[in-house]
Amino acid sequence: MSIASPTSLERCDSGTAEDMLARHGCADNLENVTMDEHVSSTLGVFDTWPQQEQTEFAKRLLSRMSHGQQGQISNFLFQILQRDFITRFTECGHFELAVKILLYLDPSSLRKAELVCRNWYNVIQTGRVWKRLVEHKVSTDKAWENVAKKRNWRKYLHRSNAPDQLEGEYFRTLYPIIVRDTLAVERNWREGPPELHRIRCHSENSKGVYCLQYDDDKIVSGLRDHTIKIWDRKSLECKHVFTGHTGSVLCLQYDENIIITGSSDTTICVWSITTGEVLNVVQHHTEAVLHLRFQGDMLVTCSKDRNIAVWKIHSPMNFELREILSGHRAAVNVVDFDDKFIVSASGDRQLRVWRTSDLQHVRTLVGHRRGIACLQYRDRLVVSGSSDFTIKLWDVECGACLRTLEGHNELVRCIRFDESRIVSGAYDGLIKVWDLKAALNPRSPNKDLCIKTLEEHGGRVFRLQFDQFQIISSSHDDTIVIWDFISQSTEKNDPPPLWETEEDGGGGMDSPLELA
Repeated sequence: MSIASPTSLERCDSGTAEDMLARHGCADNLENVTMDEHVSSTLGVFDTWPQQEQTEFAKRLLSRMSHGQQGQISNFLFQILQRDFITRFTECGHFELAVKILLYLDPSSLRKAELVCRNWYNVIQTGRVWKRLVEHKVSTDKAWENVAKKRNWRKYLHRSNAPDQLEGEYFRTLYPIIVRDTLAVERNWREGPPELHRIRCHSENSKGVYCLQYDDDKIVSGLRDHTIKIWDRKSLECKHVFTGHTGSVLCLQYDENIIITGSSDTTICVWSITTGEVLNVVQHHTEAVLHLRFQGDMLVTCSKDRNIAVWKIHSPMNFELREILSGHRAAVNVVDFDDKFIVSASGDRQLRVWRTSDLQHVRTLVGHRRGIACLQYRDRLVVSGSSDFTIKLWDVECGACLRTLEGHNELVRCIRFDESRIVSGAYDGLIKVWDLKAALNPRSPNKDLCIKTLEEHGGRVFRLQFDQFQIISSSHDDTIVIWDFISQSTEKNDPPPLWETEEDGGGGMDSPLELA
């Protein structure tokens, strides 16, 4: 028996199955074969063809059928092609595999999946798919994490005290609300005006707030009147006033136990954050302590005396001086460090990079035309602000200047950045928000780099910090201003608490000059 070649289909436009079989030598005696034998012989030839030829033959065969026959074939194909794999996995004991497949769906598709059938709906509820989808986003997306923390939703994650169906409804409602808030925050940073909250510090004599740091509960500020004031975040009332310095408090940083401050009186003081007791007074620098940073057991301080001191913290009462880093030719205004480098900036127009491990000088970054007042260093990026009114972005590994930002009209006094933005404050009283990703793209035009200018302070901006939702800044005008970019009015549409919990039952400052 001869076998048809794929090209022989071109000659199959007419005739019956018997005709086809006869052409290929498969019907020497058709009268003596049964229907089953006809089908078997036909399928035998069909099976030898490539898939493309098989498909073409089936199309031509279907085109010869009546509408009724085609309808029957359509119903048959629908049953063959339909695969309820979610139900089959659950029936076979692979429930978690079915859940993991559903977790790949976007929210819109997951809502549609709930409507497929009762079994799919039950898998989504019992498997807590909505809750796990929110948990995954919160753990992998910084914006989601911050919104969940801000709205106090994080307490409902990675635990369950609620029935599956109630929990599913809650997180199905919560998901688009978090999407709404993350988009609203980004829009407010670029377009909408922030809500303003102002703290008036009521300094007795000399006015001005030189440094600050904040968390969810408090703002710690260092003032020109020699005091440290701690403010309640909710009421904005002053909770504590610490006294002990005899000069302006120019820089500070705190952790859960202590506050370390530097002053124009040349001392470094260590305070109990709970009692305000002075635990230690360190006297080393011969002029004003302009800036400090500590992390773990390492403290770095810098001074108007042109030196940088590196300390080992054995305890709040015991600081050991490890090394003096010298090389700057003017006051060292700011330092920052990590496990790899210490970066310092000075009135001598230079940034110097030192290796943290052995405290050896690595390189000098040169480019500013006047003294440098502030910097932040993280990963490979250093961002500095100067009295030449510019901000520069540097690659700390090679010393290259990546970009220069222009827009301020006076000395740039404070600078901070995160993954998306740079925020700067200057002696012109302005706070400017810059697009960091655009600034790092050499093709971005300069006009697109500054996305917002904030003007509310009545004097020089001395210090600022920010997170995804807010900027907190301080000024020579003796105020602290909170710029809130997440609209509190959206909270009225938030879902009610899922269940009662125990919770329901109830940084440092940089200074380019000694200004006292």
